[in-house]
Amino acid sequence: MKQDILLQMTDICKEFPGVKALDHVSLTVKPGTVHALMGENGAGKSTLMKCLFGIYDKDSGKIELEGKEINFKNSKEALENGVAMVHQELNQALKQNVMDNLWLGRYPKVARVMVNEKKLYNDTKKIFDKLNLDIDPKRIMSTMPVSQRQMVEIAKAVSVDAKVIVFDEPTSSLTEQEVEHLFEIIKMLKKKGCGIIYISHKMAEIKRISDEITIMRDGTWVATKAADELEMDEIIRLMVGRELKNQFPPKTNKPGEVALEVENLSGMYTLLKDVSFQARKGEILGIAGLDGSGRTETLEAIFGIATRKSGTIKLDGKVVSNKSAEDSIKNGFAMLTEERRGTGIFNILSIRENTVISSLKRHKKFGFYLSEKSMKEDTQEYIDTLRTKTPSQETKIRALSGGNQQKVILGRWLLTDPEVLLLDEPTRGIDVGAKYEIYQLIIDLANKGKVIIVVSSEMPELLGICDRILVMSGGRLAGEVDAKEATQELIMTHAAKYV
Repeated sequence: MKQDILLQMTDICKEFPGVKALDHVSLTVKPGTVHALMGENGAGKSTLMKCLFGIYDKDSGKIELEGKEINFKNSKEALENGVAMVHQELNQALKQNVMDNLWLGRYPKVARVMVNEKKLYNDTKKIFDKLNLDIDPKRIMSTMPVSQRQMVEIAKAVSVDAKVIVFDEPTSSLTEQEVEHLFEIIKMLKKKGCGIIYISHKMAEIKRISDEITIMRDGTWVATKAADELEMDEIIRLMVGRELKNQFPPKTNKPGEVALEVENLSGMYTLLKDVSFQARKGEILGIAGLDGSGRTETLEAIFGIATRKSGTIKLDGKVVSNKSAEDSIKNGFAMLTEERRGTGIFNILSIRENTVISSLKRHKKFGFYLSEKSMKEDTQEYIDTLRTKTPSQETKIRALSGGNQQKVILGRWLLTDPEVLLLDEPTRGIDVGAKYEIYQLIIDLANKGKVIIVVSSEMPELLGICDRILVMSGGRLAGEVDAKEATQELIMTHAAKYV
């Protein structure tokens, strides 16, 4: 093995019942470089990384770290040998504090028995100072925004002094400022000789920080090239196997009369204060703002999963009492949550069960039993419509990629036939081809007269698909702009108004 190769994965194969997830895939990572791993959802990127970490047993192939063959049995063994991963879907002990999450399984001990609390605190503080992170080591994880929890995961990977760190969609829940901070951390790791595998669907990011790019499609290796040799159009073509001329479909929806009226909405336990706006039938309304500005809280207050202090919600001129998710569904509302894993999917259930769970009434026969035939038909319709990649309807949803899980949740809500669709970061962690399909679906729904409200951290996304954009700042509505005339600068000016 050459000295300039840190990690070598050769001819990795992995099959699951009904699907060949990896077909002779190879990956080479050099020390002090960022190697981007790209592909559509379901291309096999996460499966390849899980084979590296010992979460999956590979069927065949060879993995070498610094010239020595390795076969980790689990992620703990990988971590002990200097291979760390920052997962997109956070899996943290939310009731514990930050330092417990950072050192779980490797606590510093006194006389090998008691945890050395003082050393625990000081070691955590030392890492945070090194990474320039302003986070209290004693803060309980559940009280922190997703972006800060993500930074804790990044700090954890750095704390093991890893030789190889895998970043899986690390910026999907980070603010622009935090993204810049992460890139500084990556630069520091590169200088130390760390090899970084970077999985992301954000083209601009990839081009900016990568040295090499490997592209996968349908479980196979497609290409590995130097980042400066690849243009965005070429990356997309290699990823999806087809030309994708425009990032956004043509806007064909035409907003009609006012359907949704939100008046003086304030949150009981959030910073949400006195938010009022209207949305029209067939309109795609965007909500922009910095992290913690009140975007998600607005949707949660409308949908009744966050307690309202005050405020009135009207649909088609009638006051609706959305005091719970159940009430909201009955009243014609649906909400796709940001935290897919925590609040979106039922992990142990199948795709069919996850699809029909919010619309069981339509599958009842004679008032008491569920029609298997009806549930199968509805599930298949949305698998086909949304092009969900899955071996079968019986497959457990946890076996799907993040993007395909998102499609199942979308299908679930569409089956309830909502009048108002609340979408919180609908394309988070989703590849460029699937994004286009979801944008098209949103426009098609608007064409049917639905009210659609989209919260997104991606400014080009809001500008590309929305008719109007509301801007939140410090829990208040700071401004409203027409998407045709809006610029990123104008939106950011509003976003900083009450900060």
